[in-house]
Amino acid sequence: MGPGESEGEGASAGSGKPAGRSVSRPPGRRPRGASGKSPVVRHERTFVRALPLLLIVVGIVYDISTPPQFTAAPLFTAAPLVAAPFYSLLSTTLIGAGASLAVLGLHFKTNTGTDVDAVTEVFTVVTVAVLAVLINRVVRRGDEQLASARSIAEAAQRAVLPQPDPRIGGLDVAARYEAAEADAFIGGDLYAVQDTPHGVRVIVGDVRGKGMGAVAAVAVVIGAFREAAEQETTLEAVAQRLERALAREGTRRDGLDDFEGFTTAILAEIPHSDGLVRLINRGHPGPLLLRGDGRLCVLSATEPALPLGMGELGAWPDRADETEFPPGAMLLLHTDGLSEARDSRGEFYDPAARLGGRIFPGPNGPDVLLATLTEEVRRHTGGGTTDDMALLAVRRPLAAGSDAAGTDATEIDVTGRD
Repeated sequence: MGPGESEGEGASAGSGKPAGRSVSRPPGRRPRGASGKSPVVRHERTFVRALPLLLIVVGIVYDISTPPQFTAAPLFTAAPLVAAPFYSLLSTTLIGAGASLAVLGLHFKTNTGTDVDAVTEVFTVVTVAVLAVLINRVVRRGDEQLASARSIAEAAQRAVLPQPDPRIGGLDVAARYEAAEADAFIGGDLYAVQDTPHGVRVIVGDVRGKGMGAVAAVAVVIGAFREAAEQETTLEAVAQRLERALAREGTRRDGLDDFEGFTTAILAEIPHSDGLVRLINRGHPGPLLLRGDGRLCVLSATEPALPLGMGELGAWPDRADETEFPPGAMLLLHTDGLSEARDSRGEFYDPAARLGGRIFPGPNGPDVLLATLTEEVRRHTGGGTTDDMALLAVRRPLAAGSDAAGTDATEIDVTGRD
C-alpha cells in the first residue's frame, strides 16, 4: 500500500456480501418514489386529501341515522377547512358547496329547513366554506412564492455546483448532492472536478455553517480551486491558493461572524499517465479506494492538518500522500453527512464496512455506487438525515486485456503487497 493507506474494517466482508458481487440497481433510482417520501408519509397525505369527502359522507350518514336533536354540522364545517390547504381553488369551492347543499338537503328532508337552528347551521357552513376559499387562495399564493424561492435556490446551487461530465480526462465520474431537508438545495457541501495539464484535479469539501453565507463560501472555494487547479504545478500549491483565498475573503467580510471562515476539504490529483492518486487532507473524512477485486482501503492522512481558512492558528507545508490507483479501481470522496449519518439507536453509518467486498464495475459504476450509498443512508436513518451529503466517485477505466474483476494479474500482485 502507498502512504496514508490503511485497510478498512471488514474490507473483505464488512457488508456480508461476497467479493465480486455487483449492485444492479439503476443509477439514481429511488424506490420511495420521485419525491423521496416514505410509504407512511404518502399514505398519510392520501388520507388527508380524502378526508373532506369522507367528512361529508360521514356527516350525511350520522344525520340520517340519529334523532333530529343531534347535528352533524361540525363535520360539514370541517370539510372545506381541511380541503383549503390541500385542494385546488375549484375543488375547495366544490367541497364547500357540497357541504352546504348537504346540510340544506338534510334539513329539507326532515321538514326543518325553516327552523332557526337549521338556518343557523346552513349559514355557518356557508360562511366557513367562503373562508376556506379565501384561505386556499392565500395558501396557493404562498406556495407559488415558496416554489419561486426554491427554483432560485436550486438555480444558484446548480450554478455553483454544476453536475460534472460523466467522463473527464479519461476517468469515469459521478457526483451527487443530498440535502438534509426535503426540497432544500442551499448548503455548504461542495465538489468540483477539473481536467488540467497536471492531471485530473478534484476537491470535495464542507463549509462551516448553512444558508447563503455557506453558499458564498462555497463559491469562493470553488472559484479559487478552478483557477489554481489550472495554474499551479503541484497540489500543495493549489491548497495554499485556497488558504489565501479564504483568508482574503474573511478579511474583506470582517472575519468569521460575517463569513464562513473555514472549510474541511480533500484535494486529489490523478495524473494522466501514472496509475497514482495524490491526496491532501485538510481536516476532512478520508476517502475510500475501492479496488476492482472488491478490496477496500481507507486513505487516511499521514500528517493531519487543519481545515482551510484556519492558517492563522498555525502554518506548515502541505504534503501530498501518494497512493496507487490502478485500472478498475474507484475513488470515493464524501462529506461527513455520509460517515456521520445515524440510525434511531445513534449508530453511525460506516461506508468502509458496508462497501468492503462489493464491486461496481463498468463505466456507470460511479453512478451505481452513489445511488446505492444514497439509498442505504436513507434506510439507515429512516429518511431523517441531519446533515447535507456530497458524494463524488472517480473510476479509472480498465485497460485493454484486463479481466472482469477490474485488475489484471500484474496489478493484483502489485496492489496486494503491503
